[in-house]
Amino acid sequence: MARTLVIYSTTDGHTLKISQTLVDHLTQFLQNVTLMPVEEVNSATLQEFDCIVIGASIRYGKHQAVVADLIKTNKTLLESKKTAFYTVNLVARKSEKNQPDTNPYIIKFLQELAWQPSLQGVFAGRLNYPKYGLIDRHMIRFIMWMTKGPTDLKSDTEFTDWQSVKNFANAIRELV
Repeated sequence: MARTLVIYSTTDGHTLKISQTLVDHLTQFLQNVTLMPVEEVNSATLQEFDCIVIGASIRYGKHQAVVADLIKTNKTLLESKKTAFYTVNLVARKSEKNQPDTNPYIIKFLQELAWQPSLQGVFAGRLNYPKYGLIDRHMIRFIMWMTKGPTDLKSDTEFTDWQSVKNFANAIRELV
């Protein structure tokens, strides 16, 4: 029986929520699905699984360095397995930037790593001004103003298309 590992890197918790949704959907069809934060994953862990899914959030245009480090360190191992990678970012709230071939963050990230996972996904995240610290709140508000997004500092807006998340889970299931 194939074993699937879903790894997540989250800044404010939304990538974890998406990862949990993927796992919940996958476990309806697959028996061996494990969810782990990226900080707890090492080469030995990766070797135990047949399919590896990595989800990572964006903050200020970058994925967390720990995600890139995990992929760089284990690139050969990852290339020997079925893999999926998805990014969670607010740019993906725009229909013209919510696919792997149109989202600048996933394109740049995978090019920099020279890595091509078997499956790629892009999901819009959540904009939760009340949860952010003072500096983040105003920096993100400025970015939203520039990109014509929500700027009300009291707003909490979830842009995630949950059907797309389920569709991605189905694609992972077919990959396994």
